[in-house]
Amino acid sequence: MQAQERQREPREQAFPGSVNVFSALGVPIRLHFTFLLLAIFLVVLGLSGTQSAPMNAVYIAALFLSVLLHELGHAAVAKRYGIRTLEIVMFPIGGLARLNRNPKAREELWIALAGPLVNMLIAGVIFASLFRWGTILPWEQIITASDGNLLQRIAAGNLVLALFNLLPAYPMDGGRVLRSLLARVQSEDEATRVAARAGQVLAMLMGLIGLLYMQFFLVFIALFVYLGASQEAAAVVGRSLTQGIPVRAAMVTDFRTLSHGDTIGDAANLLLSTSQQDFPVLHGASVIGLLGRNSLVRFMATEGPETYVASAMNRNFTVLTPDMDLAEALPKMGQAGSCALVMDGAQLVGLLTAENISEFLVLRRIGMKPELRTV
Repeated sequence: MQAQERQREPREQAFPGSVNVFSALGVPIRLHFTFLLLAIFLVVLGLSGTQSAPMNAVYIAALFLSVLLHELGHAAVAKRYGIRTLEIVMFPIGGLARLNRNPKAREELWIALAGPLVNMLIAGVIFASLFRWGTILPWEQIITASDGNLLQRIAAGNLVLALFNLLPAYPMDGGRVLRSLLARVQSEDEATRVAARAGQVLAMLMGLIGLLYMQFFLVFIALFVYLGASQEAAAVVGRSLTQGIPVRAAMVTDFRTLSHGDTIGDAANLLLSTSQQDFPVLHGASVIGLLGRNSLVRFMATEGPETYVASAMNRNFTVLTPDMDLAEALPKMGQAGSCALVMDGAQLVGLLTAENISEFLVLRRIGMKPELRTV
């Protein structure tokens, strides 16, 4: 019974290219490797002013904390709607709170607004305190980094962060707000297309301005925005092609399995003799693991061909049902990696792989209707 529970609760895979740093409110906080570029940029920017190195470090840490609080604001509101935050990934243009399900239109509106509101609150508290102390500086004095305007620049940074994120273009929070509002009068897919298209247009304008004024960091941000908008537009196409289609229509039904007593050498022979990359591992009629190509090759190189597959298999595999909507299964595939097992009760009836999903989408796009197989 415990083994079955572990099978149905796979470990969440970290965002590619990110490293775990710490956890906050039970949410893993991870840094994407490109975040180092932002840190380098801020250090160079600080050195160009009259700010001391310790105060420059404080400024960078304050901005990092502001972005983190922004994302925790998203996570806190999402939790109120029963949506779990899988992780927060820090990028050069901000953070990403990855949720375990897509929020509904009304939910997304408040989840998206929560982040910028946190930054506005931070900026408001600092500016109000400075006003009370009579130390508000004019804007031209805030632009140049110095030890004397540290608090003003932290407040201004939070204000800029909030306003930038409220631009009505995906993947910024403003784009998500736009999508949630449009989704009330049109389909969610069409609302997403509009928000993603706005994001692409904004990214091209930002890139053009960055090139004209030799602001290459702005070009870098524009690239991130464009890629994020393009990925969401592609995801819309995937959802529209899979909505209402059961997993059984796309799953692989002609597959090979391994026994828990087989060796890595046996698995390697199957890998060479078939086109299959992932192999379910059975103990009698029960599925106890999944052996992927990467694990197979790694254990072959480090442990040798006589090692039992039970030592190399993944026991935390993802399980789907044949009647599950394929559009709902796609996010789970992102957590599963390259393969998920399709189970009808305790019976293994198919595999769902990234490769055959791609082939299924190609056939759907050219107009072929899926055959609803029975299992």
